[in-house]
Amino acid sequence: MSSLAKEFLNSSIRRFRYYKDLGDKTFEQLNDWDFHYQPNAETNSIAIIIQHLAGNMLSRWTKFLKEDGEKEWRQRDDEFEVHEYSKTELIELWEKGWQCFFDSVTKLKKKDLKKKIHIRNEPLTVIDAINRQLAHYPYHIGQIIHIAKTIKSNSWQSLSIPKGESLTFNKNDETKDPAKKFS
Repeated sequence: MSSLAKEFLNSSIRRFRYYKDLGDKTFEQLNDWDFHYQPNAETNSIAIIIQHLAGNMLSRWTKFLKEDGEKEWRQRDDEFEVHEYSKTELIELWEKGWQCFFDSVTKLKKKDLKKKIHIRNEPLTVIDAINRQLAHYPYHIGQIIHIAKTIKSNSWQSLSIPKGESLTFNKNDETKDPAKKFS
Protein backbone atom coordinates (compact mmCIF):
# COMPACT_ATOMS: atom_id res chain seq x y z
CA MET A 1 0.00 0.00 0.00
CA SER A 2 1.35 3.44 -0.85
CA SER A 3 2.37 5.48 2.13
CA LEU A 4 -0.33 8.11 1.44
CA ALA A 5 -3.12 5.53 1.14
CA LYS A 6 -1.88 3.74 4.24
CA GLU A 7 -1.65 7.02 6.16
CA PHE A 8 -5.19 7.99 5.10
CA LEU A 9 -6.64 4.69 6.31
CA ASN A 10 -4.59 4.62 9.52
CA SER A 11 -5.41 8.25 10.29
CA SER A 12 -9.11 7.72 9.62
CA ILE A 13 -9.25 4.61 11.79
CA ARG A 14 -7.41 6.46 14.59
CA ARG A 15 -9.94 9.31 14.43
CA PHE A 16 -12.89 6.92 14.45
CA ARG A 17 -11.43 5.05 17.45
CA TYR A 18 -10.92 8.38 19.24
CA TYR A 19 -14.55 9.39 18.77
CA LYS A 20 -15.83 5.95 19.75
CA ASP A 21 -13.70 6.22 22.89
CA LEU A 22 -15.30 9.59 23.72
CA GLY A 23 -18.69 7.91 23.49
CA ASP A 24 -17.54 4.98 25.63
CA LYS A 25 -16.20 7.32 28.32
CA THR A 26 -19.43 9.29 28.25
CA PHE A 27 -21.54 6.16 28.73
CA GLU A 28 -19.49 5.19 31.80
CA GLN A 29 -20.79 8.34 33.52
CA LEU A 30 -24.47 7.64 32.80
CA ASN A 31 -27.20 5.51 34.34
CA ASP A 32 -30.09 3.82 32.50
CA TRP A 33 -32.43 6.80 32.78
CA ASP A 34 -29.81 9.25 31.47
CA PHE A 35 -29.80 7.49 28.10
CA HIS A 36 -33.51 8.33 27.65
CA TYR A 37 -33.49 11.97 28.77
CA GLN A 38 -34.96 14.37 26.18
CA PRO A 39 -34.94 18.09 27.00
CA ASN A 40 -37.78 18.61 24.48
CA ALA A 41 -39.71 16.78 21.77
CA GLU A 42 -37.33 17.91 18.99
CA THR A 43 -34.17 16.71 20.73
CA ASN A 44 -33.06 13.11 20.35
CA SER A 45 -32.11 11.24 23.49
CA ILE A 46 -28.74 9.54 23.74
CA ALA A 47 -30.58 6.23 23.25
CA ILE A 48 -32.08 7.43 19.97
CA ILE A 49 -28.72 8.70 18.75
CA ILE A 50 -27.14 5.32 19.55
CA GLN A 51 -29.97 3.53 17.71
CA HIS A 52 -29.42 5.80 14.69
CA LEU A 53 -25.62 5.44 14.67
CA ALA A 54 -25.83 1.66 14.97
CA GLY A 55 -28.44 1.46 12.22
CA ASN A 56 -26.32 3.68 9.99
CA MET A 57 -23.13 1.71 10.62
CA LEU A 58 -24.77 -1.65 10.02
CA SER A 59 -26.38 -0.42 6.81
CA ARG A 60 -23.37 1.44 5.43
CA TRP A 61 -20.64 -1.06 6.29
CA THR A 62 -22.31 -4.45 5.73
CA LYS A 63 -21.06 -5.63 2.32
CA PHE A 64 -19.58 -2.14 1.95
CA LEU A 65 -17.89 -2.62 -1.43
CA LYS A 66 -20.65 -4.77 -2.91
CA GLU A 67 -24.03 -3.23 -2.00
CA ASP A 68 -25.60 0.20 -1.69
CA GLY A 69 -25.01 1.59 1.80
CA GLU A 70 -28.73 2.11 2.36
CA LYS A 71 -29.91 -1.46 2.79
CA GLU A 72 -33.51 -2.50 2.13
CA TRP A 73 -33.67 -4.10 5.58
CA ARG A 74 -32.73 -0.88 7.39
CA GLN A 75 -35.59 0.67 9.35
CA ARG A 76 -34.21 4.22 9.61
CA ASP A 77 -37.46 5.81 10.86
CA ASP A 78 -37.60 3.26 13.68
CA GLU A 79 -34.13 4.36 14.80
CA PHE A 80 -35.73 7.64 15.87
CA GLU A 81 -38.53 6.03 17.88
CA VAL A 82 -38.37 5.64 21.65
CA HIS A 83 -37.51 2.10 22.72
CA GLU A 84 -37.10 1.12 26.32
CA TYR A 85 -33.62 -0.32 25.96
CA SER A 86 -31.47 -0.62 29.06
CA LYS A 87 -28.00 0.88 29.26
CA THR A 88 -26.56 -2.59 28.66
CA GLU A 89 -28.72 -3.15 25.58
CA LEU A 90 -27.82 0.27 24.18
CA ILE A 91 -24.10 -0.32 24.66
CA GLU A 92 -24.46 -3.72 22.95
CA LEU A 93 -26.15 -1.99 20.01
CA TRP A 94 -23.39 0.66 19.96
CA GLU A 95 -20.70 -2.05 19.97
CA LYS A 96 -22.44 -4.04 17.23
CA GLY A 97 -22.45 -1.01 14.93
CA TRP A 98 -18.83 -0.14 15.63
CA GLN A 99 -17.74 -3.78 15.20
CA CYS A 100 -19.35 -3.88 11.77
CA PHE A 101 -17.68 -0.60 10.86
CA PHE A 102 -14.19 -1.55 12.06
CA ASP A 103 -14.42 -5.04 10.54
CA SER A 104 -15.10 -3.45 7.17
CA VAL A 105 -12.79 -0.44 7.20
CA THR A 106 -9.76 -2.30 8.55
CA LYS A 107 -9.94 -4.74 5.60
CA LEU A 108 -9.73 -2.01 2.98
CA LYS A 109 -6.69 -1.98 0.68
CA LYS A 110 -5.08 0.77 -1.39
CA LYS A 111 -6.85 -0.43 -4.52
CA ASP A 112 -10.21 -0.03 -2.75
CA LEU A 113 -9.84 3.68 -1.98
CA LYS A 114 -10.72 4.92 -5.47
CA LYS A 115 -13.49 2.39 -6.02
CA LYS A 116 -17.01 3.68 -6.40
CA ILE A 117 -19.63 2.66 -3.88
CA HIS A 118 -23.19 3.93 -3.53
CA ILE A 119 -25.19 5.36 -0.66
CA ARG A 120 -28.85 5.86 -1.55
CA ASN A 121 -27.82 5.47 -5.20
CA GLU A 122 -25.31 8.35 -4.91
CA PRO A 123 -21.91 7.31 -6.29
CA LEU A 124 -19.00 8.03 -3.96
CA THR A 125 -15.38 6.99 -3.87
CA VAL A 126 -14.43 4.93 -0.83
CA ILE A 127 -12.37 7.92 0.35
CA ASP A 128 -15.43 10.16 0.15
CA ALA A 129 -17.59 7.57 1.94
CA ILE A 130 -15.06 7.37 4.78
CA ASN A 131 -14.88 11.17 4.99
CA ARG A 132 -18.67 11.36 4.97
CA GLN A 133 -18.85 9.09 7.99
CA LEU A 134 -15.93 10.87 9.65
CA ALA A 135 -18.14 13.96 9.64
CA HIS A 136 -21.37 12.14 10.53
CA TYR A 137 -20.30 10.03 13.52
CA PRO A 138 -18.46 12.79 15.45
CA TYR A 139 -21.43 15.10 14.83
CA HIS A 140 -23.70 12.70 16.71
CA ILE A 141 -21.10 11.83 19.34
CA GLY A 142 -20.83 15.55 20.06
CA GLN A 143 -24.60 15.59 20.59
CA ILE A 144 -24.29 12.64 22.98
CA ILE A 145 -21.59 14.43 24.97
CA HIS A 146 -23.58 17.66 25.09
CA ILE A 147 -26.68 15.89 26.41
CA ALA A 148 -24.59 13.97 28.97
CA LYS A 149 -22.92 17.18 30.18
CA THR A 150 -26.36 18.76 30.57
CA ILE A 151 -27.58 15.79 32.61
CA LYS A 152 -24.49 15.39 34.79
CA SER A 153 -23.88 19.13 35.29
CA ASN A 154 -21.29 19.59 38.06
CA SER A 155 -20.62 15.86 38.36
CA TRP A 156 -19.49 15.62 34.71
CA GLN A 157 -15.96 14.27 34.35
CA SER A 158 -14.23 16.06 31.47
CA LEU A 159 -13.15 13.94 28.52
CA SER A 160 -10.39 16.38 27.61
CA ILE A 161 -8.76 19.36 29.27
CA PRO A 162 -11.17 20.68 31.94
CA LYS A 163 -12.20 24.34 31.80
CA GLY A 164 -9.58 26.62 33.25
CA GLU A 165 -6.84 23.99 33.25
CA SER A 166 -5.18 24.58 29.86
CA LEU A 167 -2.08 26.23 31.31
CA THR A 168 -1.58 23.38 33.78
CA PHE A 169 -2.08 20.82 31.02
CA ASN A 170 0.32 22.59 28.66
CA LYS A 171 2.96 22.94 31.37
CA ASN A 172 2.73 19.24 32.26
CA ASP A 173 2.63 18.29 28.58
CA GLU A 174 5.97 20.02 27.93
CA THR A 175 7.72 17.42 30.08
CA LYS A 176 6.53 14.60 27.85
CA ASP A 177 8.11 13.35 24.65
CA PRO A 178 7.83 16.25 22.16
CA ALA A 179 7.35 13.84 19.27
CA LYS A 180 4.10 12.62 20.83
CA LYS A 181 2.76 16.12 21.45
CA PHE A 182 1.31 16.41 17.94
CA SER A 183 0.11 12.85 17.44
